[in-house]
Amino acid sequence: MNRHYARIIALQSLYENDFRDSETSDVEKIFSRHVKNIGEDGENVEFARMLIEKTGKKKSETDELIEKVAPEWPIEQVAIIDRNILRMSICELKYCDTPPKVVINEAIELAKTFGAEHSSKFINGVLGTVYRQSDKFKEEEKEPSEEDPRVE
Repeated sequence: MNRHYARIIALQSLYENDFRDSETSDVEKIFSRHVKNIGEDGENVEFARMLIEKTGKKKSETDELIEKVAPEWPIEQVAIIDRNILRMSICELKYCDTPPKVVINEAIELAKTFGAEHSSKFINGVLGTVYRQSDKFKEEEKEPSEEDPRVE
């Protein structure tokens, strides 16, 4: 299983848990069932498990961040699949060493595959803003031009 597929399994587990009553549902049991069905084990299964655990632990913090970045979209009005892509991706952005552009691109691909027509644009906008406001953001260095007065 590669990391992309691990993210899919994590997303499916989070989605199913959120779709059910997450107070009585057990995301670890859901995840274990998905992993058992595909017969996988290893490093990327642990990566997916870590994403699920971190997303669950940081759910309220992440939801507040989403509402802050997209105030016109209260969290309960965001589609369940989009909400879970955002939660999972924000956790990966904030708490993992995955390059931010990889996280954002993976989230966009998940939104294109599982979301509605405009989900990928919404996901891209929210994650782009979260990334630009994070400690990990670094402005890309510009090459000095001849017209730049600082260039000798």
